[in-house]
Amino acid sequence: MKFVDVVNITVIAGTGGNGCISFIKIGRNKFFRKPNGSNGGDGGNVWLLSDSNIKTLSYFSSHRIFKAGNGVSGRSRGRSGKRGKDMIIHVPVGTRVSCLKTNALLGDMINQKNGTLLLVARGGRHGVGNNGVKFLRNKHYKNNSNILCWDRVQGRSGEIQHLLLDLFLVADVGVFGLPNSGKSSFVSMVSQAKSKVADYPFTTLTPKLGVVQVEDKSVVNNSSFVIEDVPGIIKGASTGSGLGLRFLKHLQRCQMLLHFVDINPADKSDPVKNIIDIEQELKAYDRRLIDKTRWLVFNKIDLLDEFKLEDRINSIIRSVQWNSRYYAISVTHKINISLLCWDIVQFINKDGFIESANSKV
Repeated sequence: MKFVDVVNITVIAGTGGNGCISFIKIGRNKFFRKPNGSNGGDGGNVWLLSDSNIKTLSYFSSHRIFKAGNGVSGRSRGRSGKRGKDMIIHVPVGTRVSCLKTNALLGDMINQKNGTLLLVARGGRHGVGNNGVKFLRNKHYKNNSNILCWDRVQGRSGEIQHLLLDLFLVADVGVFGLPNSGKSSFVSMVSQAKSKVADYPFTTLTPKLGVVQVEDKSVVNNSSFVIEDVPGIIKGASTGSGLGLRFLKHLQRCQMLLHFVDINPADKSDPVKNIIDIEQELKAYDRRLIDKTRWLVFNKIDLLDEFKLEDRINSIIRSVQWNSRYYAISVTHKINISLLCWDIVQFINKDGFIESANSKV
């Protein structure tokens, strides 16, 4: 299924049913009648419902117009028209809804546990039958109320809204870094996410979500977390290089971020420069990402001997002036993977976790 995170749709609420013109005979004289036409039904509303079973907006690529049911017109003898059927549109959790015309934010479907309903188009008001009109307009026709008997109010049109649906994935942990830094291999290993893994750049073309289950009987609170892998970032992404920065928006709702770094790049590039370049791209996109808790994760430590590894990591930390936590792991040999996942669980649950600059080598 193609990953789609931005779409435009049109929603049309139902039109209210018309009021009815009808009369009932009074007594035996057929010329003595009184109005008994009833009201129509209200038009149906259009709602958005957050649904955790839906992961992308791809359905809306081929479905752009949604219409609620119209109200049924009123009938005689006090039989009011039926209300129009509401239209409920299921969208992924994390969908932000805006009006295309005014750019106004209508709502944010961020509730993960229970379906969140958002009204985006209100149905038209019902029409009034001639029996109801008699009371509504009596003050204007005090001398000749018979005129009212032939009057009614038609149902009003429902609202029409042109909406922008913008999906922001919701995860506990966001993973980013240069292409081929091992982040996709890590996410695939620890979760059920099916990220494509290969030895060429940009194998991850769209964000992937997975659930990591940490097995430890000492855990009292939730021992799982949702992890997100976004496509690789390169220098110049903010100006359109590589895959650009479009998918970085999905990191905005993560509690914490993991910056994956290849400790021994195959292209002989400088890890210090690589870290600085990625940090600058984050700032260029949204400075609030820099304010989030970010841990450095040095991957592929199996390619260096222990003494050279420690010297290189210490040199990198000093050069980039890193003051948060950092980890040294090997996805291939599963070194320190469990430790990293366990610390993430502690951080998310805040179980006495103290943020520091301690290394985990």
